[in-house]
Amino acid sequence: QVQVVESGGGSVQPGESLRLSCAASENVININYMEWYRQSPGRQREWVAQITSRRREYYADSVKGRFTLSGDVEEKTVYLEMNNLKVEGTAVYYCKVRSFRQNSDYWGRGTQVTVSS
Repeated sequence: QVQVVESGGGSVQPGESLRLSCAASENVININYMEWYRQSPGRQREWVAQITSRRREYYADSVKGRFTLSGDVEEKTVYLEMNNLKVEGTAVYYCKVRSFRQNSDYWGRGTQVTVSS
C-alpha cells in the first residue's frame, strides 16, 4: 500500500519558521514530482509549491521568497522550509506525489500549521 506521510507541523507566532517533511513509501516508483498544497477552514485547497525529479522548483506567488523546497524526489523525501510565516498561512498542509509511470497521484493525510500571536 502506497503511503505518503507529512510531518513537522505545529503552532508558531507570525514571523517564525517551520520545516515540513514529506516521505513517500518505497512502492511509489518513478516519481515525477512532489507538491505541497494547503487548505484553510472554509477555503479550497490551494497549490503551494512543486519540486521535480530534475530538481526544478516552483512556488505560488503568495509564498515565493519565504518558502523553500529541498530534498530529493528520487529519494522520495522532500522538505518545505517555511520562513516568516503569516497568520494566513494557517492551514493543513498536504503533500502530493505524482507518478506518471503508475498513472497516479498519491496524497498524504496532512499536517496542521497554525500561525497566531
